[in-house]
This record gives sequence, structure tokens and C-alpha cells, in this order.
Amino acid sequence: MPKPLIAANWKMNKNIEESISFINNFKNSSKKIKNAEIAICPPFTSLNEVNKIIKGSNIKIGAQNMHYEDNGAFTGEISPLMLKDAGCDYVILGHSERREYFNEDNQLINKKLISALKNNINPILCVGEKLEQRENNQTFDVIKGQLTNCLKNINKEDAKKITIAYEPVWAIGTGKNATPEQAEEVHKFIRGLLSKLYSNISENTRIIYGGSVKPNNIKDLMNQDNIDGALVGGASLKEEDFFQICSYSD
Repeated sequence: MPKPLIAANWKMNKNIEESISFINNFKNSSKKIKNAEIAICPPFTSLNEVNKIIKGSNIKIGAQNMHYEDNGAFTGEISPLMLKDAGCDYVILGHSERREYFNEDNQLINKKLISALKNNINPILCVGEKLEQRENNQTFDVIKGQLTNCLKNINKEDAKKITIAYEPVWAIGTGKNATPEQAEEVHKFIRGLLSKLYSNISENTRIIYGGSVKPNNIKDLMNQDNIDGALVGGASLKEEDFFQICSYSD
């Protein structure tokens, strides 16, 4: 199993100056983090400046979204080639906010996954259920539908490069979070589903948790057998909080 991945999703926060200040400070403290891979996903406008600062460090950089075409008449969009040029190692795809607010469906996310893989950008594929779906005992059906459709026509070798992020929609930005046991149950289901879709990759696939991850719950989450890291939202905006999350085992 690769090192656990702790990824910061800054969403639509931090201008260039604020991003530079955060990374300059965090870069020094990150040297103490030995047991996790760290990725920072700032807004598009900060990618280039952040990438300059992290060179030579143990921090990787990711984007929060991308278009599936390499170039073309897509006003306002960012292509995978642009992300590579900005130094991106990762890209978050299928985040619940993209699904809900921008009407992204599994078919579109599948196109983006295929494009990211073609351009050697490692995708972080997000899946998760809404509150009413959980209350109606539809969690596993929702996850299965999202995962199987998003991974359509992706071969085994490429699938190995994908990190799966389970993010229960009802726990994002709400202050609520799934209990470690609830998260573990879904992570175990995802790993089992991957073993059915692809032979011999599920044990080495990182399945990370996203949903109100904070310094006070990261250890309990990471103590679960099938949780291999975290996709951190609000708590990643504060250097000390994010450092504590990244150094949960140090």
C-alpha cells in the first residue's frame, strides 16, 4: 500500500498572496511529516505560484477540476495540458459540489478521468451519497452507480493510478462527519467493489475520506483498516490545523 494521502482542497478560497503566505509557512513545518504524502489543491489562479514554492519539498500540487479536452473553444475552462504546465500531480474530479452546483454527471466525470490519465495527472475521484439517500439505505447503490459509471472504459493499469475519495455529501461543510465506523463500512464496500471490477488492484488503491476532517478526528479515521488518507476542506485553510492532520501519526 502506498503512503496515506492527505490532500487539501481549498475550494474557492485564498488569493495568490494568501496562497504564497500559507505555502511558505507550511513548507517549513511539512519537513517533519514522514508518514503521509501531502497534496495542496489551490484555486487555478494560485497553481503556478504555489508550484514554484514547493519545488524540492515533500508537497505535491493538484487542481480542483479540469475540462476533458486538451484545448478548444471552451470559454472559462482549464485543460489538462494547462494543469501539467502549472506542475499539477493531482486533480480532484467528481466532487459533490461539482455534481450538485454544476450538474456534472458520471458520464462527464468519466471523460475527465480518461483525459487526466492520458495526460499523466493522477485523479482523485470523489463519490458519496446525500443525506436522504443514506436515510433510505441507498448508500451502497449510489456508490456502486457512481464508481462503475465513472470508471467505464478505464483499463486496469490506468485504474491503479486513481485515488478514490469517499465524501458523504451530508458531512461536507456541515460540521457533521461520518463516524469512523460508518466511513470504514463504505471504504470496505468500495474496496470490495474495486476487486470485482479489476483483479489485484484493490489492496493497493488508496481510498481516502472527505467530510469535515479535523485534527480531533483524523486519528480515529486513520485507525480504520480501509481508510488510506483524507481529502480536507475547511481545516486545510489553517496552517496549524492542516499540519496536525498531516502529522496524525508522527
